Amino acid sequence: MMMIRIFFSIPALFFFFTVSAQVDPERITIARDEWGVPHIFAPTDAEVAYGFAWATAEDDFRTIQEQLLPVRNLAGLVMGKQGAFMDVAVHLMDSKEIVEERFESDLSPEFREVLAGYAAGINAYAAAHPQEVLHKKLFPVHPKEIIEIYILGMSLMSGIDRDLGAILQERLPVITSEEGRGSNAFAISRQKTRDGKTYLAINSHQPMEGMNSWYEAHLCSEEGWNILGATFPGGVSIFLGANPYLGWAHTVNHGDLADVYQLTMHPENEDQYRFDGEWLSLEPYHTKARIKLLGLIPVGAKQKFYKSKYGVTFKTGQGVFALRFPANRDIRAAEQWYRMNKATDWESFRAALNMQAIISTNIVYADRDDHIFYVSNGRFPVRDPKYNWRGVLPGDTSATLWADNYYPLDSLAQVLDPAAGYVYNCNHSPFLSTAPEENPRPDQVPATMGYRPAEVQTNRGVRFAELIEQYDQLDYEDFKKIKYDVSYTSPLEAYPRLEPIFHLAAEKYPDIRAEIDLLHNWDRAATLESHAASLFIVSLKYLQQHPQLRGESSLRTGPELDEAKLVEAIRHSRDYFQEHFGSRTVPLAQLQRHSRGDVSLPMPGAPDVLGAIYSQTQKNGVIRPFVGESYIQLARFSEQGVELETVNAFGASSKAGSTHYTDQMPLFTQQQLKTMTLDKEKILAEAKRIYHPQ
Repeated sequence: MMMIRIFFSIPALFFFFTVSAQVDPERITIARDEWGVPHIFAPTDAEVAYGFAWATAEDDFRTIQEQLLPVRNLAGLVMGKQGAFMDVAVHLMDSKEIVEERFESDLSPEFREVLAGYAAGINAYAAAHPQEVLHKKLFPVHPKEIIEIYILGMSLMSGIDRDLGAILQERLPVITSEEGRGSNAFAISRQKTRDGKTYLAINSHQPMEGMNSWYEAHLCSEEGWNILGATFPGGVSIFLGANPYLGWAHTVNHGDLADVYQLTMHPENEDQYRFDGEWLSLEPYHTKARIKLLGLIPVGAKQKFYKSKYGVTFKTGQGVFALRFPANRDIRAAEQWYRMNKATDWESFRAALNMQAIISTNIVYADRDDHIFYVSNGRFPVRDPKYNWRGVLPGDTSATLWADNYYPLDSLAQVLDPAAGYVYNCNHSPFLSTAPEENPRPDQVPATMGYRPAEVQTNRGVRFAELIEQYDQLDYEDFKKIKYDVSYTSPLEAYPRLEPIFHLAAEKYPDIRAEIDLLHNWDRAATLESHAASLFIVSLKYLQQHPQLRGESSLRTGPELDEAKLVEAIRHSRDYFQEHFGSRTVPLAQLQRHSRGDVSLPMPGAPDVLGAIYSQTQKNGVIRPFVGESYIQLARFSEQGVELETVNAFGASSKAGSTHYTDQMPLFTQQQLKTMTLDKEKILAEAKRIYHPQ
C-alpha cells in the first residue's frame, strides 16, 4: 500500500505545485459545526476553493469522482452501462474542443484561479487518500475538465438525455415524462410580512443521494466571498443559497432548449445530405464507450456518430437525425454561479444573470433592499417562428440553422417587485408567477421559447396560490406552514382527470367500499396518521406506471383515465397493503419511511404537494423517499443582514462511518430546521472541529 501511495502521489503533487503555487493549505481553515457542515475561511477565493474541494472530498469523494469520470472516458469502466452512457454523452457534447479554445479568453483570470485552487484541492485529497480513488487514471484533474463537467450538466438540464434517448431508441417524435422533476421557490416582500423582513424559500427537489444530491457548505474569503448554501459534490461554488445581502433559488423550467432535425439524405450516397440545395458530406465522429465485463475485463464498444451543419448526427432506423443545443456553446456557467455568489445587491446580481451562461432553470431572488424577482431563465436562440420548434425540424435548410444569437435576459418571462408582494414557481407555467393581474403575458415573449402555457399547472403551484391569497400579511411561522404544506387541492386543478377517484359511488363497488369511503372523507393532507394518504399514494403510483396510461399527462388530459382504471388502482392498493402489512389500510407513518443505514423514520408528504416526496417501493412493501424535499433553506433579509435556517435530507456526510451520515434525519422528517450563520467569529467559537487541509 505504501508503494501505491508514493507512486500515485508524485504526479498529483507535481500538478498541485504547477497550477497553484499561491495556495498554502496552512492559510485555509475548515471549521465543522455541530452538524458537520464545513465553513471554509481563507484570505483568497482560490484558497477557499481549495478548502471547499478538500472538505467536499472528505464527505463525498466518491460522488465527486463520478462527476469527473466521464471526461476521461472512464465512467463505463467504473460504473458499468450507466457510466458508459455518460462517457458517450460527454463525447457527444463536443466539449473538449470548445473548452480548449475558449478557456483563456472566456473565463476571467480571477475565476481561472478559483478553478485551479479547486482542482488542486481535489488532487491533493486524492494523493493523500489513494485507497478511495476509483480509477488510477482519473487524477490529476485539470481545471478545464471541471468546466467540461459543467457543460455536461448544462446539457442534461436542457433535456439532451431525453432527446438523445428518443433518437437512439428510435421513438421520435419526442414524448416527455416529467414526473418527479420539480422544485419550489418563493419570495415575499416586507410589505406582506408582519416583521418587516423579506422572506425567501429555497426548496429544490433533487435526488437525496448520488450525483445530483445537495451538499451544504459555507464559503468565506477576505475577497468578498461569503455565502451559505448547497451545491452538487464537485461544484466549485454554491448553486443556490444566501449571502449577507441576497439569496436565490432554482427550479426546473421547461423551455425549448434543444432541437432535433431530420436530414434529407442522398438517394444513392448514404453519407451525403441536402442543405440549401447542395449535397454535403457527413463527417465521421467516433467514440469508444468502455465497460467492465464482470467487473474485470475492459470491453470497448466503438460507437459511430457523425457531424453535420446542425451538430452531432445519428443514423437510425427512423432516418438520419441531428441534435443542436445551446448548452455546449458556452463555457461560463461555473463562473456565472461564482458571480452570483459574490453579488452584493440587485444591480450586481442582475449583471451576473446577464451573462446568460446558465442555460435554463427558473430563478427566484430576494435581497435586503426588499427586491424580489422571478425569471424563467434560459439561453434561447433566435428562431424562425414559421417552424414548429417543439417537433422534429427539417434538416435541409439554413432557415432552421440558428446561429449564436440569443434573446437577452430582458426578453424572458419575469417579474420584478410586484405590488402583490410575492413571486413563486413550482415548475408550472412562468405566466403564473405572482398575483393574476401582474403575471407575465404569453404575448410578451417569443413563442419559439417554448414556455409552458398558463393552463399547465402543478398541484404545488395551485396550492401555493391558494394559500398565499389567504394572507394580507403573514409571519415567519405562516411562511413555514406554506412551505411545509402537504395537501392536495380540492378539486385537483392540476390533475383534473384524477379528481373522480374521490367521487366514486361506493355502493357500486362493495368489495372496496371501505377504501372509497376513506377517500371520500380524506382532508387530502399527506400527514403521518392518514390511512387515506397511503391509499392515494399507492393508487397514484399504480396509475402512473400503468402500461395503458401515459404517466402525468394522463392525469391532466385525454380519455385514458376512466373509472374502471381508478377502481383497478384502489383494488391494487387494498391487495398491496394486505400482502405486505396484513391489513387493508395502513397509516402513512407505516408505509413511507425515510431510511439510511440503521435509521428508519416516518416521513410525511406525497408527490406534488408543497412538501413533496417521491418514494420507491422496497421489497417489504415500505416506500422509501428518494427525490423531492432534499436541501431546504429559509432566509429572512433585513437591514441588519440575513437570518438562515436549513436542513438536508440525511446529513453533511455520505460516508457511512460518519456521525453526520444520518444526524439531520430527525429534523428533516419532523419538518424542522437548524439555525445557521455567516458570522465567522460565532462559527469559530462554537465549532466542533477546526483544522487545515493536509
